[in-house]
Amino acid sequence: MEIRQMTAAYLFHGDRVLLIRKANSRLHAGEFWSGVGGHMEAEELNNPKHTCLREVYEESGLDEHDIEGLELKYILLRIKEREIRQQFVYMGKAKRQDVVSSGEGELHWVEQGDLFRLRMSAINGFMLEHYLLTPNRNGVTVGTITANKLGEPCMQWAELNDPLIF
Repeated sequence: MEIRQMTAAYLFHGDRVLLIRKANSRLHAGEFWSGVGGHMEAEELNNPKHTCLREVYEESGLDEHDIEGLELKYILLRIKEREIRQQFVYMGKAKRQDVVSSGEGELHWVEQGDLFRLRMSAINGFMLEHYLLTPNRNGVTVGTITANKLGEPCMQWAELNDPLIF
């Protein structure tokens, strides 16, 4: 199996979140919505935050100084065909709303109440629901998507902690 490592940022401004609407990509057929982000380059494999900030700047024009409180909140894992996908998800607050769309897709500030009307990957939908239900949670949560007994997608959540075992 191959491993694909990615990052994503969900930037909030009041009750709205910055999302990118993509028409098609290597990962999804048809229109879909997601946070701003992308794939880690070989030299970035040990620094997902650097990848996240690079992708945010490339796709929106927002740089590190335009964002406050950018923190790693989720590590999402899934298998797609013969690939393990690992996504490092950061949450933060944008200090400004003026963004510049790139060739990656159209940027939109979406009201939180409208998020679940949009077509997005199941794993990101579950993650956003979890985050909005527990916005003050500290630390990093690991989410693994799997299927229940009926074959429907479901999430398994675990808080990532150091058990202090020597």
